[in-house]
Amino acid sequence: MLVAYELILEELAKHLETLLIESNAHWLRLHFARIYRESFKNNKLLKLQEWCNDIVVRYPIKVFESEDFISLQENALISLIERDDLQMEEVKIWNYVIKWGIAQNPGLSSDPEEWSNENILTLKTTLKNCLPLIRYFQISGDNLYEYIQPYQQILEKNLWKDLVKKHMAPNKPISSVILPPRMILKTELPHRSTEPFSKVINEAHAAEISSWIDRNTDLYSILNIPYEFKLLLRGSRDGFTSESFWNLCDKQENLVIVIKVKDTDEILGGYNPIGWDKSKNGYESSKDCFTFSLKNGNVQNSILSRVKGTNNAIANKFYCGPIFLNCLYMYNSDRNYRCHCYKYVTYEKLIRDRSTYIDQISYFSVEEYEIFQIHKKN
Repeated sequence: MLVAYELILEELAKHLETLLIESNAHWLRLHFARIYRESFKNNKLLKLQEWCNDIVVRYPIKVFESEDFISLQENALISLIERDDLQMEEVKIWNYVIKWGIAQNPGLSSDPEEWSNENILTLKTTLKNCLPLIRYFQISGDNLYEYIQPYQQILEKNLWKDLVKKHMAPNKPISSVILPPRMILKTELPHRSTEPFSKVINEAHAAEISSWIDRNTDLYSILNIPYEFKLLLRGSRDGFTSESFWNLCDKQENLVIVIKVKDTDEILGGYNPIGWDKSKNGYESSKDCFTFSLKNGNVQNSILSRVKGTNNAIANKFYCGPIFLNCLYMYNSDRNYRCHCYKYVTYEKLIRDRSTYIDQISYFSVEEYEIFQIHKKN
């Protein structure tokens, strides 16, 4: 599509843009961060920009809380803050706009108290197209000055006075043009839970595991993870029993196991789409099983190890927990057997350092483990 515009084939480019939105919306969502960034580099991709903004106004954290926010193009930022339906508190929008403006001027302090007259003039120039689009604060009178005072310096004097007047007496006429409050959608917006979904892995790990499950070459970002990780079982090494594993995980499909190795930065684990079945008490095949070691702390790179011998991908043993055959074993805490990795060839790669293996086996102790069942998000 971009090449078509470069070759001045505008009719073809517009056709491709429409086709992409109407027929490949799922792909666009999976690569949303990249699509959003690239679409605003070309002012002709208006439909794609609108498609992106229709999502962002409902879920603004996708952009405003992303690591790339301060490098957002000005036209992208303006296209958002001019929307009447941007679902974010006005005070937060002001703060983000100021944050963006400061980032465009390296060396400018984030503390308004430290701004010189030259700094203020520079910031006003940077934000000249943004500030007219911000609406007045809808907050209680007691908090008005606390929030709005830092911006007094970069607003025109009459506009500052009118903002205060508008807040204190909404029905009195003013000379400045102040946009009306934004529309609040009736649908409940998602919010970030204060509780982490896992004690072992983070969202970046979940995105990486999800990418491996879908066999994606490009990793998902934390904003477009297509799976929900539902916790089935959690505990420490001393608390693990095969009974608890089979009671909660027997015949459950699409399981992700994560294990924090004691006294190291290692996080080991595996994915089993077919699940374990206690009644079978034997080996099962699956071409989609894999094991892994995740990047964490001193562990510089993640390791993905897919199954090779698909006839012996997993094992069902009533006295044991999850087994990725000839690769990763988790045993009862009260048995003589220890959790370990094998150095055999059922899976493609070793998931622990070669130096930890003695006689083909690498033993380890578990600090904490979790077992999730993954579900496709709507």
